[in-house]
Amino acid sequence: MLRQEDLQELVAFNGQGAKIISLYLDADTGTQTNELIKQQARALLREAEEYPDDVKAIEDYLDYAHDWSRPGLAIFCCTGQKFFRVYSAAVAFRNRIRIGNKPYVKPLTHLMDHYAHFGVIVVDRVGARFFEYHLGELQESAGTMGEDVRKLKRGGGSSRGGGTSSATGKRGGQGGRHEEEVVHRNLREVAAAAQSFFSGKPIRRLFLGGTVETAAQLRDLLPKQLQSCLAGTFPMEMTAGEHEVRQRSLELLQEANNEREKRLVEQMITTAAKGGNAVTGLEDTLRAVAEGRVQNLIISDGFHAPGYLHQETAMLMAGEVGGLYNDGKLQQLDDVVEAAVARTIEQGGHVEIVSDNPELERVGRIGALLRY
Repeated sequence: MLRQEDLQELVAFNGQGAKIISLYLDADTGTQTNELIKQQARALLREAEEYPDDVKAIEDYLDYAHDWSRPGLAIFCCTGQKFFRVYSAAVAFRNRIRIGNKPYVKPLTHLMDHYAHFGVIVVDRVGARFFEYHLGELQESAGTMGEDVRKLKRGGGSSRGGGTSSATGKRGGQGGRHEEEVVHRNLREVAAAAQSFFSGKPIRRLFLGGTVETAAQLRDLLPKQLQSCLAGTFPMEMTAGEHEVRQRSLELLQEANNEREKRLVEQMITTAAKGGNAVTGLEDTLRAVAEGRVQNLIISDGFHAPGYLHQETAMLMAGEVGGLYNDGKLQQLDDVVEAAVARTIEQGGHVEIVSDNPELERVGRIGALLRY
């Protein structure tokens, strides 16, 4: 599984002039055969024909070594530096290839930002199941069961029949009240068990599965820390399989991330327009990255542009360069946006890869929220 240390290693890689191939594949054998996936990989690798040793190393790996157990696959190869890294993910990547001076890591940062450390609670009136996921993969699960919620008849009322009690005039009578007491007690125990299960786990988002009523009751009983992580609810039976729980939570996670990205872009554009700690457009963003001011780098998916690195000042630049920096110390970059991503990660900032956002497209496909 991909770790932050792996991402840092990729960012720090220096090919010493040798190019590195970055290949991302949708390797989901549940929707296509591995032979078809390998054909798609070979088609992409035609772009790297001038690096036959790298192409052969990648094709040999796909033919003889890959286990095809996960739907996402990222391969980084630079045979000139004896560098070959493979990362599988529980979430499929979009097929793409990049050849450059540095590994192309934007899809991996997207994976880390969107699918890291989320939890799911599936609950009913008796108990609950708890799931911890990271990058779409199950890390741990547990469950708890409370007292059976039995239908009782007391005081002339029946919760089973849905009538009113002649003694109280209230729906369900004492039997109904007893049921709700048992349910409330069970849900309090679920909330305590959830606190214990998720304690010490770096959960960023939490989803509740169950009926609307039961999920709402549990939400109010959860500790404040878990309430602050809540990102959505969904209908789900307690008997549902883990795969069904995971798939539904991934769908909700994507919806939550889309909404979060929309808010981030709006915040960035509004703050920049008011002269606050934000910038938009490639030139201003590269300047902020070079100055170490970026907290959140926000980029349209697929955006790349050629540029330059000034080797003495470490400034990143795009377009025509003249004046002070046109002094023979410029290194041409195939993709200055990828260099900005790497620099931001090195500086401890976050990278957001945003898809299908017209407002971000309008301001130049890139921008940043700044530390200062």
